[in-house]
Amino acid sequence: MEFNGQELVGYAASVLVVISLAMTSVVRLRIISLAGSAAFLVYGVLIGSVPIVGTNVAIVALNVWFLWRELGGRRDLGAVVVPADSPFLLDFLDHHETEIKSFQPEYDPTVAVGFAMVLTRDGLPAGAILGERDGATLDITLDFVLRAYRDSRLGRWVYGPGARVFRSAGIAQLTAAAALESHSSYLLRVGFARDDVTGCYTKAI
Repeated sequence: MEFNGQELVGYAASVLVVISLAMTSVVRLRIISLAGSAAFLVYGVLIGSVPIVGTNVAIVALNVWFLWRELGGRRDLGAVVVPADSPFLLDFLDHHETEIKSFQPEYDPTVAVGFAMVLTRDGLPAGAILGERDGATLDITLDFVLRAYRDSRLGRWVYGPGARVFRSAGIAQLTAAAALESHSSYLLRVGFARDDVTGCYTKAI
């Protein structure tokens, strides 16, 4: 079977659209969908189809707009300190325990903690931070964000502009440990520094 250039563009566009539907990350979904709609736009131009061109111009514009909202500082991000035994928090952690352990396998839900914070995005729960306090230092035992929002820079926000929530609770320094390389990379990306002697990560806020 032989394919001409126009058909190859069409097939490539179809593959990209299908792949985008399999994404659990909002940002990745939009990026791949944007690539797919752009490819379909080119395909529509090549075959001279006005409906395909018109539809995909609109889809490209929508994907660009949503990406701009997601990555351009227009997100409504928040964090609130809650009781560590809050029924809502415990239910949230229990529901997502499998996903939590895939990122932080050392997490033990049976160990009580003294500090808890719920992270929100557009008013909805998007993650949680748990830890133990020692004076003005918080040792973070769990830093979890739902998979769909890991590309929305929630972590950078909570350890950057959102760090005022920690400060208002009397916390001036954060410490953390990482069992996986992916978690280590994440901590470095959000501003923690690694102590090569102890292997721990710290961040002054």
